[in-house]
Parts: sequence; structure tokens; C-alpha cells
Amino acid sequence: MARKKARSVFQDLYPEDQAAEMEMRSLLLQGLGSWLAGSGMTQAEAAKILAVTQARVSDIKRGKISSFSLDLLVRLAARAGLNPRLKLVA
Repeated sequence: MARKKARSVFQDLYPEDQAAEMEMRSLLLQGLGSWLAGSGMTQAEAAKILAVTQARVSDIKRGKISSFSLDLLVRLAARAGLNPRLKLVA
């Protein structure tokens, strides 16, 4: 019996193009959240590294995906040293 490919919640809620963007934003936000949790830094210290306000760092920690565009999340991940890359799959 063939297995169905698992769909993400974003694929269930959004058109294909929007779902793809939301999935990328989610992965970047999760990565930044993990980086923050493992860094041992205060929010103020992380804000300096990311070049954002402490309130924005708080938004990252709380997973407020609607507060961040894809391009901003890519820049923040790069500033955190996370080396974000895009991979296209046909």
C-alpha cells in the first residue's frame, strides 16, 4: 500500500504558494528560537547580535510568526550564524 506524503498544517490552511512561504518562515523561526534557547544570552544581548529590539527577540521566543517576513527571518538567521540556505525540490 502506497503511503501518502504528509501534509503540513500550512498546506491545509493556505494556497500552495502561501503554504510554502509559511513553512519556510516557520523553519527559520524555530531555528532562531533554538539558537536563542541554547545561547544562554539575555534578550538584550541577542537583540544586539540580531540588530533588532529586545521586543523583537521576545516575539521570536514566543513564536509570533505573523510578526516576521521571510526576508527578515533569513537576515536574522544569518546574523545569528545559522547559515540559512534554500533548497528547491521538484
